[in-house]
Amino acid sequence: MNTLVECVPNFSEGRDRSKVDAIVEAMKLDGVWLLDREMDPDHNRCVITLVGDRETIAEAAIRGVGKAAEILDLTKHQGAHPRLGAADVVPFIPIEGITLEDCVVIAHHVGEEIWKRFGVPTYFYEAAAKSPERVNLENVRRGQFEGILEACKTDPSRHPDCGAGALHPTAGATIVGARKPLVAYNVYLNTSDVEVAKRIGKAVRFSNGGLRFVKGMGLSVRGQAQVSMNLTDFEQTPIARVFEFVKREAARYGVLPQSSEIVGLIPKKALEDAAEWFLQIENFDSSLILENRLAAVMSGKAAIGGLRAGVEPFVEQLAAPKAAPGGGSASAAAGAMAAALGIMVAGMSRTKKAYQQHADELSNRLARLNALKEELSRGIDLDAEAFTKVMAAHKAVREDDASGITPLKEATRLATMVPLNTAKQVHEVRQILERLQGISNPNMSSDLVTGIALAKAAYTGAMANVEINLAGLSPHDEGDQAFDAEVRREIAALE
Repeated sequence: MNTLVECVPNFSEGRDRSKVDAIVEAMKLDGVWLLDREMDPDHNRCVITLVGDRETIAEAAIRGVGKAAEILDLTKHQGAHPRLGAADVVPFIPIEGITLEDCVVIAHHVGEEIWKRFGVPTYFYEAAAKSPERVNLENVRRGQFEGILEACKTDPSRHPDCGAGALHPTAGATIVGARKPLVAYNVYLNTSDVEVAKRIGKAVRFSNGGLRFVKGMGLSVRGQAQVSMNLTDFEQTPIARVFEFVKREAARYGVLPQSSEIVGLIPKKALEDAAEWFLQIENFDSSLILENRLAAVMSGKAAIGGLRAGVEPFVEQLAAPKAAPGGGSASAAAGAMAAALGIMVAGMSRTKKAYQQHADELSNRLARLNALKEELSRGIDLDAEAFTKVMAAHKAVREDDASGITPLKEATRLATMVPLNTAKQVHEVRQILERLQGISNPNMSSDLVTGIALAKAAYTGAMANVEINLAGLSPHDEGDQAFDAEVRREIAALE
């Protein structure tokens, strides 16, 4: 499997198992795996978690929406959770070999197909939103099915992105989007007073001045007050911090959290962060977890007796008598190591009392470095793949295949952009590491010095690869000239 995409469609049915079974059955395709299904009769909603490659996951989602539109009727639906459609929300989340931008493309395709095939209009939200006011899901869904059904008759600003300026009479509209992994997290209070949950939900959500990357509301579920939340970036606002915030707010009203629940699936890292938060383990990292270490050993990424086994295969590939991987991949690897050193320093410093005044900034820097490390790690293979495409295109041209000229231009431009992106990423890594020098444990200053040196080397190497690929473009081709000028503008902005 070259790509792995998660899709978590939410359907407005949590009581009739036979209907949920029919929707799941409609989404069964080769190359799509069902990871989880949850039904909540109080919310009257089910959450299905699927993974698959980009083509099959899109088709599975489209078919699931079609089946929901066929068998669910919102005019007869009641539940605690807000809803706009029979298939209410369909988000796509990048997992492996795919970017958030790729998921935006998938979301737009799915939204258009839903309208074409089933006559169900669609809205786009989060990264797939086509207007700023529709980025937030709550803005799109405000008024719910009944309110938006009427609003569409007189207010063009409420019209769907795909389809006629009206909702489907029984299936409403589907909200399709692309986003990072989200944690659906609910906290139950030891009270039946839903007004307390509503006040806490208002206090915790970012739109009302609460925690960044948290959406919250208060509901009555099974006669108990529930604070229902979505954590849209658990790395920057950890689940433990959210729980502590709710606990503190609840104490103002003389109540306590009684329990909490996860709806759907949760990334392992989110629970690892919670363990680190509550247990205050010094020098904690995910490799201390037995199962993580076993997985690394079994996959050949680590070995008993040292770290060498995880690095040596890549070093041997660099030393092999072949052109790829080469300097571009090595630059990305150096940048990833620089980011990793920053992650270590920020992670270990933010748990120390001496640096608590910098805890929020350290957490933010840590989250950004994690993202950069992942991007640079992917860049190792991307650079080698780009170079291989250039070589294949050169071979076609040498064989007097005139059709190979355009692919050669495209391959050369790609081979230029990959190291340019590496340069941008390591430039940012270096800036973050330099900032960490003033807000982290000085006993780890040598780690930051090493990281900064690696980032500098990575930048130099990446730029060298940009230049050598630019030299491969034609000075007489207007398209190549424009591309060269744009790249040099980006270089000038960095330097």
